[in-house]
Amino acid sequence: PFTDRMNSMHKYVASRTLTSVEWQNSTLLEGDTVDAVGKLKASDGGDINVVGSGDLAQTLMRHGLVDEYRLTIHPVIIGTGKRLFADGAIPTALEPVSVSTTKGGTVLGVYRPSGNPGYDSY
Repeated sequence: PFTDRMNSMHKYVASRTLTSVEWQNSTLLEGDTVDAVGKLKASDGGDINVVGSGDLAQTLMRHGLVDEYRLTIHPVIIGTGKRLFADGAIPTALEPVSVSTTKGGTVLGVYRPSGNPGYDSY
């Protein structure tokens, strides 16, 4: 079911190296990615999801183009790997929209940016 859904939905591809895309229903974003995503957001095309690209997500965060974070947190500690909120991320408060936990302990959280973070002491 996931494959059929992914193949049928429209996809926009941001790439520094590709000159064309062959995956069905795909469009290669041309020019500056930030400008291209800003234009997509201004259109009435519905929700835009970023799947599988931390670099793109970080770019969109830096330019205020993220309206909502849908985070899936798995109960494992690996210790290495790419970080979604890497060095240089702009400090941002997040307002919880919904948070749930699966039977296996995975946390599914939906958050919206809500301005500058506040800082408390413990």
